[in-house]
Amino acid sequence: MSLAAVLVVVVAAVLIGAFGIRFSRTTSDFYVASRTVSPLWNASAIGGEYLSAASFLGIAGLILSFGVDMLWLPVGWTGGYLVLLVLVSAPLRRSGAYTLPDFAEARLESMTVRRTASVLVVLIGWLYLMPQFQSAGLVLRTITGAPVWVGGLLVAVVVAVNVLSGGMRSITFVQAFQYWLKLTALAVPLVFLLMAWKADGAPGVSAQDAATWQVPLAGGKEYGVYSTYSLILATFLGTMGLPHVLVRFYTNPDGRAARRTTLVVLSLLGAFYLLPAVYGWLGRLYAPDLVRTDTVVLTLPARMIGGTLGDLMTALVTAGAFAAFLSTSSGLTVSVAGVIAQDLLKGGVRSFRIATLMAVAVPLALALWARALPVADVVGLAFAVAASSFCPLLVLGIWWRRLTTTGALAGLFVGGGLACGAVLATITGGPYDGLAGALLAQPAAWTVPIAFAVMVSVSFLTPDRVPPGVARTMVRLHTPEDLDLDRGDWRPRSS
Repeated sequence: MSLAAVLVVVVAAVLIGAFGIRFSRTTSDFYVASRTVSPLWNASAIGGEYLSAASFLGIAGLILSFGVDMLWLPVGWTGGYLVLLVLVSAPLRRSGAYTLPDFAEARLESMTVRRTASVLVVLIGWLYLMPQFQSAGLVLRTITGAPVWVGGLLVAVVVAVNVLSGGMRSITFVQAFQYWLKLTALAVPLVFLLMAWKADGAPGVSAQDAATWQVPLAGGKEYGVYSTYSLILATFLGTMGLPHVLVRFYTNPDGRAARRTTLVVLSLLGAFYLLPAVYGWLGRLYAPDLVRTDTVVLTLPARMIGGTLGDLMTALVTAGAFAAFLSTSSGLTVSVAGVIAQDLLKGGVRSFRIATLMAVAVPLALALWARALPVADVVGLAFAVAASSFCPLLVLGIWWRRLTTTGALAGLFVGGGLACGAVLATITGGPYDGLAGALLAQPAAWTVPIAFAVMVSVSFLTPDRVPPGVARTMVRLHTPEDLDLDRGDWRPRSS
């Protein structure tokens, strides 16, 4: 049943993507769906691509292992959109850019800044894609016994087909469908799981477990307080620096629609993130012996319900898990392919399709080579890199006119470089013990302040490198679209 569910999800994704081909004709269709996506449709698509394997499988697994400290993951991943709403979404849409490197070039008027931003977009995208492919292999091995590489290859092929066929417009249809599938895939089995828990006498966590599992900021990890606060900082600030999230706001018609989209996203994510935490808690009661805790969501229906109904619920959860891999991988592939096509190739639809193959091939190879970590931990590292690079660039670029080209470059190199170094050490080496291990596993608490400090201090030291057109750019970022600057609705003070 689970294998059949996976096939149904794959076929549905391909068919819906094929439907989008009818509407994809121009370069704008491929990159930003011609900026015509409504707030509700766009919010559903954002929910579809944002709720990755880390959300669907990883949160429950980490809560099973480490307890209530891990609730900061869904809180941070949802709260990050509040920061995005307040500081970034509307000005970013008004910038008129297609991608983050487009915004960087427009604001700083520098091709060097653009190329640096392009490299970081690709690195973050690949780092985020890698655990999607790893988790797909883990799920397929759990239900069929197939080698780990099979699941990752299946997801990579389906994503490449969808993106090659219709770009952003095609992917929007697929991801909106997949959000509601993921919500259903967790909510319906949870009803039956809670009924089984109630019939079992509604047991709770034992007093012995409570001492190590239910105490906030203990978490079973060394330097738990530091790790928790670093994780909070990464999730709250990293959301605004994720390229596959930001590209979605370019598809809205205007800044007002971008703000409405963010408000709807907050509601959709809040509804979803109520569910994985309950799975993690039930896993502590019924599946504490799991070695790979990321599979607890897949394991509980068989253990708690059993029989044909348990098999059906397992199949539904498996379908939701594959929808998570496909939707998030699709959004990441579109954003990474867009940057590669524009900055490394010649641009246009043909270059976009070549870039799509490059965007999925590298993380698939990394997924097979790098050591396996809990999926939510790897995604958390991607958030740390985004928070240490694009968060300072966006916040200062949108709200501080004295940001200089040299300051932006220095902050991107230092903040992004330190975070990438910590990620590389965590994925390829270790595990490291003591304070060094905590600093490398959760680098945001020290890399984000360093990135902000470097951007600001270097900008003060290089006032002559402020872009000459900054006044015009800032007006464009902060002026509502219904004002026509050329018609005379706005006048500079000198007039």
